[in-house]
Amino acid sequence: MTELPPTLMAKGSIVAGCLAPHPPHLVYAENPPQNEPTSEGGWEQLRWGYERLRESLSKIDHDVLVLLSPHWQTYVGTHFLGIPHFEGLSVDPVFPNLFRYTYDMNIDVELSQAIHDKAKGSGLAVKMMENPDFRVDYGTITTGHMVNPAFDKPLVVISSNRSTHYYSVEVMQEMMMELGRVTREAIEESGKKAVILASNSLSHRHFTTESEVPEDMSKEHIASHAMHLWDMRIIDYMRTGQAQRILDEMPEFTEQAIAESDGGGLTWLLSTLKVPDYPAILHGYGTIIGTGNAIVEWPCYANEGDVQ
Repeated sequence: MTELPPTLMAKGSIVAGCLAPHPPHLVYAENPPQNEPTSEGGWEQLRWGYERLRESLSKIDHDVLVLLSPHWQTYVGTHFLGIPHFEGLSVDPVFPNLFRYTYDMNIDVELSQAIHDKAKGSGLAVKMMENPDFRVDYGTITTGHMVNPAFDKPLVVISSNRSTHYYSVEVMQEMMMELGRVTREAIEESGKKAVILASNSLSHRHFTTESEVPEDMSKEHIASHAMHLWDMRIIDYMRTGQAQRILDEMPEFTEQAIAESDGGGLTWLLSTLKVPDYPAILHGYGTIIGTGNAIVEWPCYANEGDVQ
């Protein structure tokens, strides 16, 4: 069978981009069969927000979920899962009492390799992760579960290159903007329709002790008023189509709010979406052990003329 040249193949597209935080408490509170611990609920505002996001994405045709997790931390370049299938038991190192999850997921290795190759061609340090015994990080699993609990869509999973820590937020931002650009190019050339997921919180100042009953919502609140103000500022930019202002203020936000944007996911997401100037949909906001978490969707399918 003759393979069509790229110019004659159907153009792929990013149909939606999402900020999709990964606190394991959300999985714990849902009591899914994959997770061993059981709860009495909790964090309902965020869980209802994820319900709204899932309902929205169910109406959009898509082939693959492309996810960057700040808890798969790599210090020499950006890595990509490169094996078609992963399964095993994930135990959260900080909250083993909440998260002991049996995962089973498929990887779109073809698209992973394509993004890897384009990133390498642009000068970024990259590597395909091809160890069959690799244990997938809980950030990937939690976001994957909350967005698509059936895990019936293949994933592309990208590591967090910790350039913020050994360089600066500014260097991280430059690298993640380039990674976002090549991610988009690879998706468009693949002919596939993709949902982009940045698996990270906003402000990220944790409580230092845990309640006797973790799901006791009378104990839950934002870590500080300053963190609240930062979260509301960034969410306002999202809801009013001011993504460029987020990027402009990213160094200050990341440092002052101790934000999980230090892993590069939010910058990468906005870059893949070509720094959107249209409003995002806020599906939910809430706190978990003091951290600020927003579930946000950019509906590319309704705002970009090249989305098919």
